[in-house]
Amino acid sequence: MTLTLEQLSACFEGVIPSVIATTAADGTPNVSYLSHVVKVDDAHVAISNQFFAKTAANVRANRSATLLLVCPRTGDQYSLDLSWEKLLDDGPIFDRMDRALRAAIAQTGMARIMRLKAVDIFRVNEIHAVPSALLRNEIPAVTEGPSMRTLAEMTARSAEATSAEDLFDKLMRDACVLTGCANSLVLVHEPERSVLVTAASRGYTEPAAGAEVAIGEMLIGEAAAGRTTLKFNDLSRLCRMGHAASGGAPAVDDERTISLPQLSGAMSQIAVPMSTRGELLGVLFLESERRLAFDDEAAASLEALVRQASSTLTLVESRSSRESGVEARTVATKASGRTLSITVYRFDDSVFIDGRYVIKGVAGRLLVHLIECALAEGRNTFTNREIRLSFELRLPEFKDNLETRLLLLARRLEDQAFPIRLLRHRRGVMALQIDGNPVIRYAD
Repeated sequence: MTLTLEQLSACFEGVIPSVIATTAADGTPNVSYLSHVVKVDDAHVAISNQFFAKTAANVRANRSATLLLVCPRTGDQYSLDLSWEKLLDDGPIFDRMDRALRAAIAQTGMARIMRLKAVDIFRVNEIHAVPSALLRNEIPAVTEGPSMRTLAEMTARSAEATSAEDLFDKLMRDACVLTGCANSLVLVHEPERSVLVTAASRGYTEPAAGAEVAIGEMLIGEAAAGRTTLKFNDLSRLCRMGHAASGGAPAVDDERTISLPQLSGAMSQIAVPMSTRGELLGVLFLESERRLAFDDEAAASLEALVRQASSTLTLVESRSSRESGVEARTVATKASGRTLSITVYRFDDSVFIDGRYVIKGVAGRLLVHLIECALAEGRNTFTNREIRLSFELRLPEFKDNLETRLLLLARRLEDQAFPIRLLRHRRGVMALQIDGNPVIRYAD
């Protein structure tokens, strides 16, 4: 039976190192280990050109090479006869591998040491199964992907979401069902600061709302920057390298930083960008304690789910921008006579309540604006429309994503049990609950 690269998809997950053998012009052999080989298409593979000077020189002198791949699921080995075709230092293939490498090395703390210089493209002439001296009694079962009916039902649920909160909850639940994992995050894009901010989480014990990842940082940020799905399917090696590189040093504490929740013992991670027409909306992130939790089929299913969710989110935001609502002028709640000290730092719009950090950026401006209106006008309900028309908020004139920003703020206030809460009063109307007497102070 003729083997194809598609049948060897698990071999390209980087779980077990591959081996490439080349010969110099005089016939001297050379063997090098490869951390990752990428399938380009049905007839080509790509190998990162970093530290393999001898291998690179050999394939320039003698274009033939032999690659040994190992399936991490079964231990089966495959020998590929290759012919070197070209070197790439830019373009889609290079960018894809560059982002994957940067995301991986960011886990190890060696981002300044390891940089992708170029990519070698090889044509695959033949694939041979390598006979094993050991007989296997059983091949580990591979979890089957979802049926088309299941995926259709999930995308239909996503299309019917009526709010960002409803949509994100459905997206995370269905994504976890698709992949058999329990932990997921949805991060929304805040283009003003070039960051992704966590708006919803599932499966974590620690609160996540407000945790940020910079565009281009780690797996999530790199996936967002390249608008492409990135995944790790064996984090154990990266974690060991990272611990060695950092010396086990503790992370620097920043009073204006909320840490992303972490799954202890995570072995697999995947980040799928949410976008429409090239515009980044956010990222869906999942992780699992299982190795190889996110194969190519799982990634394709998640991408289909995320595409529908992205379209629905755009519609939800558009519908929200047209809703006027009926303003309800009720008295702002003050359940106790205590004073709430609210400090606002102008340079990043970060907000602290009684010395505890709440949020920053647009969400911070939103919170302060609502509190000021409640104090000045004696009411606690606000419509999306009036919020959008507020000049002081400096919301973007196009695509302000107000629905997701309000959700992020509401969940952050709830997660940390702050004495101020933001609740959905009815469609297009938010209610502010204040337990105390706010006193706002601005600082530089």
